[in-house]
Amino acid sequence: MLRKEDVVKIGRFTKPHGVKGEIGLTTTYDIFECNDNPFLICEIDGILVPFFIEEYRSKTETVLLVKLETIHSEDVARKFSNCDVYYPLQAVKKEEQNLASQGWSAYVGYSVSDKIYGLLGEITAVDESTINTLLKINNPEKEILVPGVEEWIIAVDYERKHLEVVIPSGLLEL
Repeated sequence: MLRKEDVVKIGRFTKPHGVKGEIGLTTTYDIFECNDNPFLICEIDGILVPFFIEEYRSKTETVLLVKLETIHSEDVARKFSNCDVYYPLQAVKKEEQNLASQGWSAYVGYSVSDKIYGLLGEITAVDESTINTLLKINNPEKEILVPGVEEWIIAVDYERKHLEVVIPSGLLEL
């Protein structure tokens, strides 16, 4: 039986794509890199359930279109919309395992750049005192506070300790 402490969240299903059961998966993990028989895990009614992948293709850098073996219609795929997606912790690269188990604080010391705004600075602290986690970024002009939102991360370079993000327009002007 799969346990929550044995898996790591790798993304989230978005919405169905087409009528044959494909669904979008937002993720920054490359689980297909070293796995000949990839599968994903979803939490259904409090139970972690594995689903084998029939096929997949990239839509963007962070969105895959995934066809699960047992899902054959748009209606069934729609039931997975906004569902968190997990993967076995032991199958994730070592550096990703360490970061996944530590949460946002593991990114302290990482530089952050935004697709539009460019280099923002370095994460110096993480404020988890409220329900909304904030990343404190040291910028030469001012300290920037950015909500810790996984969906905004489009790339992680563990070797260079760098996050590439897409921050909603206007947020940095606050």
